Amino acid sequence: MDRLEAIEAFVAAVDGGSLSAASRALNTPLPTISRRVSELEAHLKAQLLVRTSRKLILTEAGEAFAAAARRLLDDLAEAERAASGEYRTPRGELLVTAPFMFGKLHVAPIVHAFLAAYPEVTVRLVLSDDVIDLVEAHVDVAVRIGQLADSDLIARQVGHVRWLICASPGYLATRGAPATPEALSDHVCIAFEGLRDYRDWSFGSGTAARTVMIRPRYSVNTAEAVAEAAAAGVGVAQLMSYQAAEAIAQGRITTILRDFGDEAMPVNLVHQPQRIQPLKRRAFLDFVTPRLTQALLEVEKKVRSA
Repeated sequence: MDRLEAIEAFVAAVDGGSLSAASRALNTPLPTISRRVSELEAHLKAQLLVRTSRKLILTEAGEAFAAAARRLLDDLAEAERAASGEYRTPRGELLVTAPFMFGKLHVAPIVHAFLAAYPEVTVRLVLSDDVIDLVEAHVDVAVRIGQLADSDLIARQVGHVRWLICASPGYLATRGAPATPEALSDHVCIAFEGLRDYRDWSFGSGTAARTVMIRPRYSVNTAEAVAEAAAAGVGVAQLMSYQAAEAIAQGRITTILRDFGDEAMPVNLVHQPQRIQPLKRRAFLDFVTPRLTQALLEVEKKVRSA
């Protein structure tokens, strides 16, 4: 038995939730994955996994061994990176995630410039509005909007964004502007939602916080489409400042209900703690931070100029 291969198969199975997932992740036949895990259990004289028809369940011994195995694989990966010179010259692949529209508008252009400046680094940019688990997905850097949950992740704040209520000048000329959030019940609203309903709009903070339920006439599952609908005069939309900034600067939409705005939400670059930070990630963070900070300042200028 090759113990390292067996440990890699076990960890991949735990992370993927099945032996089949480990087979795909490691590009190894399923019978080989199953054999390696079984040999590991025989070597340890302990059952690590309970195999059911639907999923794998870690035993108590399996949970303890999984934690130790991940540390072992991380230490080995660090040793390989050090030996290959990654800690002397930025090189290798970075996996970066960001919210979809924010990433498209502000992260991707900075990544393009980073690639030009660091020819030995490759970047895989994943844009998703889901919160991706950095450990499970092996993410190097993630852009997170909003208050961060307590965790061991390292965060570097680069700016802030906030929610805005917007409508086109044409719509407001016809229907007038609502004086209070509750008055939105008399207006056509546009909702950002997919298969699930998200029809509660929040206003204010602290003791002044309130939530208003809207009844949208039009719903769509991308923020970009919400902004376009608002600019087309369909109705009133709730957008984040970075989603609305360009249309505001162009005069296609304007902000309303400003006196009822929410507190600003932080934008952070987050990553896992590591004893020796790979130079590729340190170079990326140092490159992105001032540029993203400047981009968010420009967003705020556009929004406040309306």
